[in-house]
Order: sequence, then structure tokens, then C-alpha cells
Amino acid sequence: MRALRFEKTGSLDFLSIQDVPKPSPGPGEVLVQIKAAAVNPSDIKNVLGKMRITTLPRTPGRDFSGIVVQGPDALLGKSVFGSGGNLGFSRDGSHAEFMTVPEVGVLPCPKNFSFDQSAAIGVAHLTAWSALINAAKLQPGETVLILGADGAVGSAAARIAHQRKARVLGAVRNAAKIAAARDLPVDVWINLETTELSAGARAATNGKGADVVFDLVGGAMFEKCLSALAWRGRQVAISSSPDPRVSFSLVDFYHNESRLDSLKLGFEDAANILREMTPGFESGEFPPPIVQTFPLTRAPEIYKEINEGRLKGKIVLNP
Repeated sequence: MRALRFEKTGSLDFLSIQDVPKPSPGPGEVLVQIKAAAVNPSDIKNVLGKMRITTLPRTPGRDFSGIVVQGPDALLGKSVFGSGGNLGFSRDGSHAEFMTVPEVGVLPCPKNFSFDQSAAIGVAHLTAWSALINAAKLQPGETVLILGADGAVGSAAARIAHQRKARVLGAVRNAAKIAAARDLPVDVWINLETTELSAGARAATNGKGADVVFDLVGGAMFEKCLSALAWRGRQVAISSSPDPRVSFSLVDFYHNESRLDSLKLGFEDAANILREMTPGFESGEFPPPIVQTFPLTRAPEIYKEINEGRLKGKIVLNP
């Protein structure tokens, strides 16, 4: 079978399409014929050597959809999707024609979603859900501030928070990004080109600040996010770009009784979250993403184009 492979990290030049043996599922696993697989920023970081858990050689790819061709009778021939676990890091991932995965890590594709759309919802929605629901314990009536609300994860977070009856503040870099994201259920937009983050958040909350801040930017914005938190607020940060080192006042942090969180998800945990979200996918509450598709054979160049900013949006590979 064909698969995208890398045997060294540090450069996208190490990627190539190779012919490799088709994997065989072990006990408790299924063999999935991949129909579509999204490319996520973490896939690119993986090849660049920024994921410490990665073992080599490796096939990258975290999100997938396809058909079960080997496994329990109840799953044979079923259209499934999934994400999470160690896919693409210490276990061969989805940027291939076939892939093995624990059977607890697959679930039926949403009824109204294509394979391409099903493959494009995993990482973004898992990240948003685990941040807001699992880590921050967002409650109805609370206010959440999402920094980078216009991106894939930020958009998913806004819809999840709205579904949970929270008030949503969305912060983006400029007015053009607000205009492009008007379909999101955001109650108050903060234009960072004209408004300082903390001032905007406090103006929208009568001076209180946000109960939860979801920081998708990191770097210099990390401390600014902390300053937008309400007393005893919770901040979840998922980005370490461009600089993984941040600074903030521990005195202010402790006096505000704030909390920082980070979570990782195994196959079963990821499947459980996506299963809980599936009614929202099927009802339109979480609409399908707009995707651009490319053949797997073009994957090495597609990785480079995404990394260089020449390809935007949700990218999906078709074997």
C-alpha cells in the first residue's frame, strides 16, 4: 500500500510517498481502508521534530474516516471516523491507504457528513471540547473568552460554548476576521487591532472578566489572557508558538486564584467525546467544515504549502 513516511525529523523534505506492507490488526484492533484524512498543524510539527513522543520511521496523520475491512463482524463494512491516541506519533497514522486502530477508537460517521467532512472534524473539535468541558468545566451562564475564535479550533469552541449556554467573547486580530466569522455564535467580538484584550473583556463583562479564557495563540498573548480572567477564572492554553517560554506575575496569578490546564486524550476518550458531539453534527448545530481535498500522492508538497501559508483552511488527503 502507499503511505506518507518520514524516517528523520527536522525538515519537511524528509517526507515521501512509499510502498509499505499493509498492516494487520492485532487483538482488539480493526483495519480501516482510509477514504479521507485531514492534515492538522500538529502533523507538520511532528515531521519538524516538535513532538517528543514520536518514534521513527513513521506515517503521520491523526484524523481519519474510512471503511472497516477487517475486525469484529459488527464493524465490518461500516463507515467510521476517529482521531486521538498516539496516531501519527508512536503509531502509524492516517496518511496512508490503510491503517490499524483500536476498535474503541472508531465510531460511525455522522449521517449527513461525507468521508471528507468526517475526517476534518476530529482534532479541532476534540481540542475545543477537552479544553472547555473537560479542563475548564465550563458551566451554563458563564462567560468564555476565545482568543483566535475565527480558526478551526476557535470556531468549534464558540459553537460548543454556545451549545452549553455560555456567553461567548471572541477575540481576533482585525475587523476583517470578524466579518469573515459572522456566522459563529459569538455574543461580543473584540478587535485586537483597536482594543486591548483585557479592556475589551472587562468592558463586555461589567468589569468582572471572563470565567474561562481559551488561549489558542500563546506567546506574548499568554499574560494578556491571564489579565482578562475573572476572579477564580480558568485559563486553558494550547499553543506554544512562536516561543514556548512565557512570563507572567505569579503574585497576580495566585491572588486571582486562577488555574491553568492541559489535557491529552487516548483513543477511547477521543471516541467518547466525538460520540457525544455526533448529535450536534447531525442536527447542524456543529456544521460540517468546508474542506479542500488533494490526492495522497501530493502530500509532501501539500505539507510544505500549508507550512508556508500558501494553503489555508481545512485540508484533506484522499488515498
